[in-house]
Amino acid sequence: MTLRESVIATLTDWAAPDPAQDTLRHAVLAFVLAREDACQRACAPGHITASVAVLDHAREHVLLTLHPRLGRWVQLGGHCEAGDADIVAAALREGTEESGMPGLHIDPNLTALHVHPLTCSLGVPTRHLDMQFTAYAPAGATPAISDESLDLQWWPVDALPPGTDDALTHLVSRARALG
Repeated sequence: MTLRESVIATLTDWAAPDPAQDTLRHAVLAFVLAREDACQRACAPGHITASVAVLDHAREHVLLTLHPRLGRWVQLGGHCEAGDADIVAAALREGTEESGMPGLHIDPNLTALHVHPLTCSLGVPTRHLDMQFTAYAPAGATPAISDESLDLQWWPVDALPPGTDDALTHLVSRARALG
């Protein structure tokens, strides 16, 4: 199965938690079905990204990164790469790279979807069709800041940083409900 095929299968099989997420599921699925390059960063109209809400072992805190381009706290994640076996592997790779923590355990079930406009590495306005997962850090795991982050910090799941947008609040709420 290719990365794109895994995205199609994940979106097809996902029982979205509410009507808004189901509507988004249908829209993202239609986009991916229409575009062979939907998982590639070079797809200028938009592309699939993979992110992960990393919860601590006790499921009481979420690890967030202070994103250098956005200037705010967000979940870990980013672009799919050619070597990613599937969308879950892409999310796990991103979570591991950005947290510096080996041994993350990822729930293979999609947690949420989010689509947001931005100018990423293409240098032109595009959309990230973000497939969001949940991962759990091993007990005692300590994050290490990568070159993709200004800072990493554990935040209580019920006390996210000031300025947190609704999409991150929704993702953390859904991730917490899974645990």
